Parts: sequence; C-alpha cells; structure tokens
Amino acid sequence: MLVYAIYYFGEEEKIHFVGFLPEKRKNPERITQESIFNYTRTILGYEANDDKIYYSQITLDERIGEIIWPKPAFRTQKTV
Repeated sequence: MLVYAIYYFGEEEKIHFVGFLPEKRKNPERITQESIFNYTRTILGYEANDDKIYYSQITLDERIGEIIWPKPAFRTQKTV
C-alpha cells in the first residue's frame, strides 16, 4: 500500500511530523500534490504555508506490517 509520510517545517526551522496518509485512490491521475496539501491543511489549519509542507512516498507491506522506507537521497558537494 502506498502511504505518504507528511512533515511540516515550522518556525525556528523545526521539523514536525504531521502523520501518515494512506493512498486509497486507484486512479493515479487523481493523485496530486494539491490533494496531499489539502489533507495537511485540514490537520494544521488553512493558514499552513505550502512552502513548508514536505512529504515522501513510502510503502507499507500489509502482509507483515512493515514500512519500506525509500533510500535517502544525498546531495554531494562538487569540489573544484
């Protein structure tokens, strides 16, 4: 099952975990960033800034109840 882990970057650069949003829509064309942001605004209030909302897609293996986290992406600094 596809699940979104949602975070909000608050004041003073603190990161707050908002929650998990399971994806229930079967049609992938209906899955949009705006629909995920709308869910987040429902929890945090409509004054929540879109620029501070971050989410990542994770997979939940329902057979064993385990979350399969994506591998982290790292930025490498280019040395001159």
